[in-house]
Amino acid sequence: MSFMEGKVKWYDGVKGFGFIHTKEGKDVFVHRTGIKDAQFGLETDQTVQFEIKESDRGPVAFNVEII
Repeated sequence: MSFMEGKVKWYDGVKGFGFIHTKEGKDVFVHRTGIKDAQFGLETDQTVQFEIKESDRGPVAFNVEII
C-alpha cells in the first residue's frame, strides 16, 4: 500500500479524532489510534502522510505521520 498526502481539516485533541483532506479532494476520518506520535495529536492545516484502510464506516487513515 502506498502513502497518501493530505492536510488536517480539523482534529479534536480531547475526543481524539478528526478529518484529513486529501489532494484528491476527499475527507478521510482519522482517530488517535492511527497517529504514529499520538501523544502530540494533530493540528489544523498540518501536512500529513498516511495510509487508508476500509472500515465498516468507510475509509480510515492510519500510519498518520506529520511531514
